[in-house]
Amino acid sequence: MTDVTDGVLHTLFHSDQGGHEQVVLCQDRASGLKAVIAIHSTALGPALGGTRFYPYASEEEAVADALNLSRGMSYKNAMAGLDHGGGKAVIIGDPEQIKSEALLLAYGRFVASLGGRYVTACDVGTYVADMDVVARECRWTTGRSPENGGAGDSSVLTAYGVFQGMRASAQHLWGDPTLRGRRVGVAGVGKVGHHLVDHLRQDGAEVVITDVRADSVRRILDRHPAGVTAVADTEALIRVEGLDIYAPCALGGALNDESVPVLTARIVCGAANNQLAHPGVEKDLADRGILYAPDYVVNAGGVIQVADELHGFDFDRCKAKAGKIFDTTLAIFARAKEDGIPPAAAADRIAEQRMAEARSRG
Repeated sequence: MTDVTDGVLHTLFHSDQGGHEQVVLCQDRASGLKAVIAIHSTALGPALGGTRFYPYASEEEAVADALNLSRGMSYKNAMAGLDHGGGKAVIIGDPEQIKSEALLLAYGRFVASLGGRYVTACDVGTYVADMDVVARECRWTTGRSPENGGAGDSSVLTAYGVFQGMRASAQHLWGDPTLRGRRVGVAGVGKVGHHLVDHLRQDGAEVVITDVRADSVRRILDRHPAGVTAVADTEALIRVEGLDIYAPCALGGALNDESVPVLTARIVCGAANNQLAHPGVEKDLADRGILYAPDYVVNAGGVIQVADELHGFDFDRCKAKAGKIFDTTLAIFARAKEDGIPPAAAADRIAEQRMAEARSRG
């Protein structure tokens, strides 16, 4: 048995990050598909979560990401008030190099073979057009185009929910939900980040951005010629003087032993998943007086949208539900203060309570 398998089995059966109900390794040699589907929990209903298409350095890294992301989806869906458990899939490889219709169809067949235990959607590296292809083989596919019975791009409401989380954070810390006059740093201005910048500018915030893609930065600067500036990279962004809020909106692990000590912002609230690099980072943030809005709470707008698609999509209904992220975030801060714990731990307790109650009823 290889080291990779040993690591997976140990994580599943022996670690605190395990407890997954099912992990499926998928391979279709004809199309080049290699994928991992992880179902963490179906206590609240069918597992729901996106498909990430990414050139992982190793299969072990891909499995670890699927496990972490699916576990996070259980908590996200619970906190969003959805009747869904947590699942996630990752496709291994560079989407710009290997993505094809045949590969996506093969992936759809694997998802379909689970009989509805897992409902998929878009994530990093996958888009609405991809879900349209997957849906040709699998009816448990959301994030499709309106032309194909879907709701379209879920990043719109993801950004809206993050904005509501920022407003709640400002209310909690400064007594006012407006971001007017505040300086907000956004790391990653792709699918979600560019919509978030729009909300921030409309509310009167000054925005500092960075992205690994120069064209993404240029698009924002062209769209907002005033009130937005760019810095070279995330290392520079987290050190910007006078930064009020830091919004990680790219890949996870943004809050770690290197970034937290030098972070100038008073609030962290962003769209990226799994922002805390390891357990204990939330305490480091609290020790520095930095308010952390749990990522899986504030970025739930997208999953609210794709879940609604299963029942006949209504944008206004979804936006109203995503707007409640403001109240949920405030409730988490209140629970954290009451229990004397960081907000991330408070959110976990609330989510775990909902899942436990569902299991006891089942």
